Amino acid sequence: MNERYSRQVLFPGIGKEGQAKISSKHVLIIGAGALGSGSAEVLTRAGVGKLTIVDRDYVEASNLQRQQLYTEEDVAEKLPKAAAAEKRLKAINSDVKIISIIGDATPELLEDLVVGVDVMLDATDNFETRMAMNDVSQKYKIPWIYGACVGSYGMSFSMIPGKTPCLNCLLRTIPLQGMTCDTGGIISPTVQMVIAHQTAEALKMLVEDWESVRTSFVSFDLWRNQYTSMKMSKAKFPGCLSCGDERTYPFLDHENMTKTTVLCGRDTVQIRPSIKGELSLDRLAGQLNSLGYTVKGNPYLLSVEMGKERMVIFQDGRALIHGTKDLTHAKSIYQRILG
Repeated sequence: MNERYSRQVLFPGIGKEGQAKISSKHVLIIGAGALGSGSAEVLTRAGVGKLTIVDRDYVEASNLQRQQLYTEEDVAEKLPKAAAAEKRLKAINSDVKIISIIGDATPELLEDLVVGVDVMLDATDNFETRMAMNDVSQKYKIPWIYGACVGSYGMSFSMIPGKTPCLNCLLRTIPLQGMTCDTGGIISPTVQMVIAHQTAEALKMLVEDWESVRTSFVSFDLWRNQYTSMKMSKAKFPGCLSCGDERTYPFLDHENMTKTTVLCGRDTVQIRPSIKGELSLDRLAGQLNSLGYTVKGNPYLLSVEMGKERMVIFQDGRALIHGTKDLTHAKSIYQRILG
């Protein structure tokens, strides 16, 4: 057994047999930001056989506070996160096969990528992608590990098709956070805590110790010294369209994705969210004001100045991004602010 993994092999939960299993497995990580880069490093150092990372963004200065794989040089070169992550991970462990994909994790791409994947890790920044991951997980029977964090608050849940509730079930039970790091900020210890939860669960799955996989929903607030673990067995919903008796995998349907449209004759993109719901405009205005944005509004909408661009947000989650015709750029702005 490689001396590199000797301390890991000494751990009874893994041992030589478990290490051999880890080295033969394939993990897919969606997102190479704070959670993705940290989890990728942990699993690369642990000796996973193959690691595929998908991310559409590039490295910016604001990432360096918490995204541990990146450097000031990456910022200066505006390197795509996936490419920068691949370069660093290969330097950490040349035994691991690293595949980086620079692009959007669409349902079509996810369905192509999951062939031969043993575990998926959620490190994305928006619920549209998470819901697509959830449906891919259920359709192809691949376990995945949800994770999210903002401010000092984090959460994680391991989903095993056929055994645990899926994310679509959980949304009926748990009011998940709507803030993002761009609106609520983030401290690095919160990121590290979620990474610890996600990668520990991933290692359990990779060594096939299914009895040890945590089936409770974990949430915590490091600043307020709060930690909660909730049993989720009763959250499984027989009528769920993602994992229920008559599943249709609705979030793999192109019709249910976020709609982006360039308005005729204008430098404006309209965005309609894939998940319906009403926003608290007052709360959102307060968050954005505290971050230095110029915000004006009325009971029906908010207008947010964003440099050369302006975002108008309606109560139903619909938004107009003025100052651009680039659909990808507009969608990125939308998800950065609204998650």
